[in-house]
Amino acid sequence: MSLDSILADFEFLDDWEDRYRYVIELGRELPPLPEKARNDANKVQGCVSQVWLATRIESDGAGKAPVLHFLGDSDAHIVRGLIAILLAIYSGKRADEILAIDANAILDRLGLREHLTPQRSNGLASMLARIRADAEKALAAVH
Repeated sequence: MSLDSILADFEFLDDWEDRYRYVIELGRELPPLPEKARNDANKVQGCVSQVWLATRIESDGAGKAPVLHFLGDSDAHIVRGLIAILLAIYSGKRADEILAIDANAILDRLGLREHLTPQRSNGLASMLARIRADAEKALAAVH
């Protein structure tokens, strides 16, 4: 699912309950996270739910910023949907592009942050921090 289609779908849905159901549906469409990726190294700290983010770094060897691919999962339906949105924003992008993205502006545009509980907001912030940290590490490894 692309970010553009998620944004378009959110604009179409007027009511927050419909949007909430849509976020849960996005989570249902996430590809399954391999069992071996459900490990401590991939576990995101700071989330009330169980959350795993696995990062695959693809380098071209020519000194360009590597491309990061993310897989994620959670034991909470709404969090799986939030992961799906984050993957639409970040996965398949170069590390320098990831660091330039203003995810909070995108999440505000979706109206998500104002409808999440403080615990979910903290978890979302932890997932964003993890993605950015992985991009920073990948970029530092090239330079």
